[in-house]
Amino acid sequence: MNESMAFKDGNGEVLIATLGVEPQVVTITLDRLLDRGCSIREITVVYTLSPGVEEALAVIEAECAKGLYPGVQLRKAPVVSAGGPVVDFCGEDELRALLRTLYKEVRRARRSGATVYLCISGGRKVMGIIGMVVAQLLFGPKDCVWHLVTEGWHPGAERRLHLSPADRVWLVPVPVLRWAEAGTLVRTVAELEDPAEVVAWYERLSRENRMKREEEFIRYWLTKAEREVVRLVCRGLDNTSVAKALCKSEQTVANQLCSVYEKLREWLGYPECSVDRSVLIAEFAPYFAQMEEK
Repeated sequence: MNESMAFKDGNGEVLIATLGVEPQVVTITLDRLLDRGCSIREITVVYTLSPGVEEALAVIEAECAKGLYPGVQLRKAPVVSAGGPVVDFCGEDELRALLRTLYKEVRRARRSGATVYLCISGGRKVMGIIGMVVAQLLFGPKDCVWHLVTEGWHPGAERRLHLSPADRVWLVPVPVLRWAEAGTLVRTVAELEDPAEVVAWYERLSRENRMKREEEFIRYWLTKAEREVVRLVCRGLDNTSVAKALCKSEQTVANQLCSVYEKLREWLGYPECSVDRSVLIAEFAPYFAQMEEK
């Protein structure tokens, strides 16, 4: 079905659900959302191609074929890596494929104007973790992550695809810290096609922010004499070598470093660990190295 046809009014709602070997996680979630009055137009199932999961998907397809969900389109979204269909998440390639799949499906729904409901209760735990990452990146104010809780059921128990109103079952909304609420600059992440681009963008932004903060400490927290001492310490020189290079006494260098450590401790927010030479070098050696490359 064409996206514009599925959500031509811009008010459709999509359920995206991760799937494991228990299809009732998906059907019960869908039932509960419909009972709440949600206008679900499409359900997207994200799944791996292992025999047990494919069997569960077939059960969901059969339920949809019975006409139990009129007007609800079933969309299948298998996780596929460069090496082929993913059976389980055993390495970085499989996890990146999962990230791409969830990102693509959420982004597709969001761009169509639909409200997104993401159920993260099915499948491997890592599917829920990656689902939360995607929600943080792409969710708008009306989108919601749901966790399904059913009382008394456990893996291996009798499968019940649909529950009565008397059964004790809850859909719990999971809080999401949305990047979209962090300002115009951050919202541009939703325009990126590939989640790998998002990761690279975030890492670049983090490096730039860290460099700015480090530069602020070096330029405005330290005296000129302290800056020179710190620069040489971060190059690996001991106090004797620093003193010789700057034509100072070792005691003067030691006193200036004590002052730097106190300022650094405040800058770091008074950590419980001691702030010493190793902390100073770990924090600022990369900064000076990068500055010298310019």
